[in-house]
Amino acid sequence: MTDFIDRLRAESPKNKLQLVQEAASAGETGFDALMSYLLEQQPRLSQFWAEPDSLKNLAGVVEGKIYQVLVQSESPKVKEFLQTHFAQGLLPLTSERGIDYSSLQTLLAEQQFEAADRLTLEKLCELAGNLALQRKWLYFTEVEKFPTADLKTIDALWRVYSEGKFGYSVQREVWLGVSKNWEKLWFQIGWKSGNSWTRYPQEFTWDLTAPRGHLPLSNQLRGVRVIAALLAHPAWNA
Repeated sequence: MTDFIDRLRAESPKNKLQLVQEAASAGETGFDALMSYLLEQQPRLSQFWAEPDSLKNLAGVVEGKIYQVLVQSESPKVKEFLQTHFAQGLLPLTSERGIDYSSLQTLLAEQQFEAADRLTLEKLCELAGNLALQRKWLYFTEVEKFPTADLKTIDALWRVYSEGKFGYSVQREVWLGVSKNWEKLWFQIGWKSGNSWTRYPQEFTWDLTAPRGHLPLSNQLRGVRVIAALLAHPAWNA
């Protein structure tokens, strides 16, 4: 077990994800190793998204994968471990407006991406206030006023539980990579094919085979101003 944990410490994030899968197939010994490693990393998880290079080095993604593997386990020992050390989930859920993101964390940890996407919009509307909650969509001016802490919490949950594939910061990275060209972005993240928008919900991909940046969704029928406000928000430079 010690050798395995040493390998987890030393490998790149991509190779670590492969090791996590190997451990998940190894039964109790593998679970013991994953629990030990996760406990060792726990102090760092409380502040990982505040690190300047957290988006580049996939901080938290390996721990997110381990947590997902453990959540899916039926082992009483694993269940007790999670209840003892991670009763509130893997990540601290910071909100400047008292919003509870625990249900979003649960859905993403269970890889229920379609339900998590719907809940994300609901939480953004809650963040914007009662009028947005009633109309169930956002004005870009509301997005511009979102607290940095809340956007980072939502983004961290999406990134950590998708192996670094989903999240607003990931979409921003893709957007910058195509020189902020919206048409190129839609094709790159799978929101458009040919001249047609991807149809909701049946044509979207609700698992990790989706293109990078595919989720969470933003409604483009009212134009790009809302997603532009999200991707240009000061949170990503904080």
